[in-house]
Amino acid sequence: MDGSESREMALMARCVAAPGDDRIAPCWSCHGPVADTTLFCGTCTAVQPPGQADHFARLGLDFGFDLDMDLLDRRYFERQRQLHPDRFATRTARERALSQSQATTINEAYETLKDPLRRADYLLHLGHDGATPEGCHLVNDMELLTEAMELREALAEADTAAEVTALARRAADDIDRCIGELAEAFAGDDFDTAARLTTRLKYLRKLADDCRVRRLQLASR
Repeated sequence: MDGSESREMALMARCVAAPGDDRIAPCWSCHGPVADTTLFCGTCTAVQPPGQADHFARLGLDFGFDLDMDLLDRRYFERQRQLHPDRFATRTARERALSQSQATTINEAYETLKDPLRRADYLLHLGHDGATPEGCHLVNDMELLTEAMELREALAEADTAAEVTALARRAADDIDRCIGELAEAFAGDDFDTAARLTTRLKYLRKLADDCRVRRLQLASR
């Protein structure tokens, strides 16, 4: 093992993040310490690999369901400007690949946190091992199951655009209320309620989509 490899291993051994702190790793270029959420090394300015940060930390946001959407947009576009391909046109192949990898990871974080349903799913995965949001709790909750069946039947029986529009408005109102209730559930660390509400949000979203399809079908008659 040469001196450079030895120094890198020693640095990695020292730079272990405490719980709740950024994980620290050596820069691939200069071996200086770099936090998991940092795009560029503070010592040599080389772009870094994405690391293992969660979506909130990656975009510099507080962890939780209730987000400032304007701040989310600003943080995302700031990072995308920093990672624009034009900035790396004259860099090495490795730096171009790393910048693209960072941009892809930032995109994934943004798309997940921007959407309330994807954000709820993500928080359930991170905060509650027993929750399986994509598995659908609907069949185990008779109240949710009954509501879903009644709404599906009402849509199937709707013969006019006015009837479909009324159902779509109800779905939109229910979606807004459900998102507000999700914020309260996550704020109180009530993951069981959050999992149930996430399932409800899924079928309400599906109902809203089906209402749009039904309106098009009626309009084409």
